[in-house]
Amino acid sequence: MQFIQSFQATPLKLQLRRDLVRTIKRGHAWVYADALRHTPNAAPGTPAILLDNRGGREIARGYYDPRGPIAFRICTTRRGETLNDTWVQKRMLAALALRRALFDPNTTGYRLFNGEGDGLPGLVCDIYGDHAALSLDGEAPEGFWNTAGIGDWLAEQLGLTCVYAQSRQNQGKVLVGELPQVAIPFLENGMRFTADIVQGQKTGFFLDQRDNRARIREIANEKRVLNVFGYTGGFSVAAGLGSAPHVTTVDLAEPAIQVASEHWRMNSLADEKHTALAADAFEYLADAAKQNRSWDLVILDPPSFAPSEQTVPGAINAYQKLIAAGAKVTQAGGILAAASCSSHVDLTTFLAVCEEGISQARRAARTLGVFGQPADHPAPLVMPEFRYLKFILLQLD
Repeated sequence: MQFIQSFQATPLKLQLRRDLVRTIKRGHAWVYADALRHTPNAAPGTPAILLDNRGGREIARGYYDPRGPIAFRICTTRRGETLNDTWVQKRMLAALALRRALFDPNTTGYRLFNGEGDGLPGLVCDIYGDHAALSLDGEAPEGFWNTAGIGDWLAEQLGLTCVYAQSRQNQGKVLVGELPQVAIPFLENGMRFTADIVQGQKTGFFLDQRDNRARIREIANEKRVLNVFGYTGGFSVAAGLGSAPHVTTVDLAEPAIQVASEHWRMNSLADEKHTALAADAFEYLADAAKQNRSWDLVILDPPSFAPSEQTVPGAINAYQKLIAAGAKVTQAGGILAAASCSSHVDLTTFLAVCEEGISQARRAARTLGVFGQPADHPAPLVMPEFRYLKFILLQLD
């Protein structure tokens, strides 16, 4: 099986403009365009060798992107290690071994490859039962990785019936099997969900919130729950199975709300204990506050408000407004769960945002826990931008 696309026999040579050797050797996998002496014209995904800024000594091998801000993605810093199918298979087998150690048959939805976190830069693979969804992070990964070979390997190793490759540039394509016509069922800690790997957000489900859904399930007993930006109801089902007497799910997308209701019923939860509404989150929270409505547990899990560094100031304002609105409808002594998946908003900033939002609501809070993404979403230690998920549990006065 071929895992890397064919290129010229001699890799491109790139040289650093400044001394980043120590950072790279410690495991940082990205080199930005402004850190290179030259950015030659070449096909995105072209294999390349990175030389230091002094004597031209080789320090890393990876692949090149002439058009993106991340000009070079590092695959290895080991001297003499060649980027070939043997190297790829070694990394994929290591990733598979980690997941097999993490999950039992009660969880059949998980991330198998987490890009740079598994030493497979730009390559993401999520497993849903006997289906896999591949996702490549831009033009250069699409030019470097051979998804056909990877799809065959996945099907062989895991006994999959379908492997589907998403694409930012074009329509996705089926690599193994047939295009699924329905959402794919899978288990998460025994909870029943489905993932639409063709039309759904991300690869069909927010697998990175798995551990946090388990936390919500643990604390939901006898609490009336509001799940805002609920998407297909993951947190809602967790709360319902955690013996919450009633759960309200709010999301702007009517199709997502319909699936949230389906997920609720799939888990044998009573219809009268769930209200699912298609509504704007900010408007719903404002109306609830005017009506003096409140809940014992309020979950705020919005989409990324900061897709780029330039959008961070606006995102901070949006998070503060959302957290203030959520705090206003959280019962005294109740719990507010606030999440951010924006990598450009780090943990320290997000905690400060939570503090300001709570203050704007004229409430006080204490922190019950600060959490992130699960173990199947590993991140290089020296790349805090890969630890993008923040999940804060706050008890309000």
